[in-house]
Formats: sequence, C-alpha cells, structure tokens
Amino acid sequence: QVQLVESGGGLVQPGGSLRLSCAASGSIFRIYNMNWYRQAPEKQRELVAAITNDGITNYANSVKGRFTGSRDNAKNTVYLQMNSLKPEDTAVYYCNARVATTPTTLPSNYWGQGTQVTVSS
Repeated sequence: QVQLVESGGGLVQPGGSLRLSCAASGSIFRIYNMNWYRQAPEKQRELVAAITNDGITNYANSVKGRFTGSRDNAKNTVYLQMNSLKPEDTAVYYCNARVATTPTTLPSNYWGQGTQVTVSS
C-alpha cells in the first residue's frame, strides 16, 4: 500500500505565498508522475500541476507564472510553490501519484487526503 501525505496549506492574504509538500511512503518500487489537483466548493477537481520523474512540469493556464512544481525523488516528495495567490485559488489541494509497487505490477493512482488553501483578506 502507498500513502500520500500533504502539508503546508493554510490561510493567506491575496498576493501571499504558500508552499505545499506531499510525501509518498509505503510499498514503492517506482513513482511516475506526481501531480497537484485542486477542488473548490461546488466545482470539479482540476489538474493544477503535473511533474514527471525527470522534473518536467506542466501547469494549468490559471496558475502559469505563479505556481512552481518540483520534486525530490530521493525523498519521494513533491512540492508546489504558490506565489501571488488570488482568492480564486481557494480550494482543497490534493496530491496524486502514479506508483508501481513492484517491478512487475502496473502502476496505480494514489491520492492524498487534501490540504485546505484559503486566500482571503
């Protein structure tokens, strides 16, 4: 089994910054993409940032230039640096990872429990 644990959420004023972390643990053979999603109240969950195991990143248009994703493969950890935060960034942020638990099993998707980010004055 694989566990993803997020941290770093909280309340911040517009224009402020937060850094989210997500650490994977458990029966891990290889981690492929590690991603950040978010879900605002009454909205669908959306992909915010995707980070390959080579560190290549892709972002939603709404966060380009403000958010930066990165990962530390040695620590099985992915980060999301969020700058110039706006009220519309308020959401629960979820970590997602595609993980193979053995050399012969196909990778599966795993999710963290989510961390609340609230941008408000």
